Amino acid sequence: MNAYADNLGTRAYRFFFYSGDRDEPPHVHVEREKNKAKFWLDPVRLQNSGGYSRSELNRIQGLVEDNQKMLLEGWYDYFSD
Repeated sequence: MNAYADNLGTRAYRFFFYSGDRDEPPHVHVEREKNKAKFWLDPVRLQNSGGYSRSELNRIQGLVEDNQKMLLEGWYDYFSD
């Protein structure tokens, strides 16, 4: 199961959390079509990816960095007991 986080102002990507990721450090999953990536949120850095070009990953990382505070708040809200 996952919780939809936001599209961060772009329709190209879906940013979300998996409920089973509670025991991991804060991070966000990003998908577009069959492409996937996972970014740690504090500090923001790419954990893994598949299908995206390097330039697209840089663009996505910029979106994550620009929205880091909102994504961290979403993570802690989603996983609060």
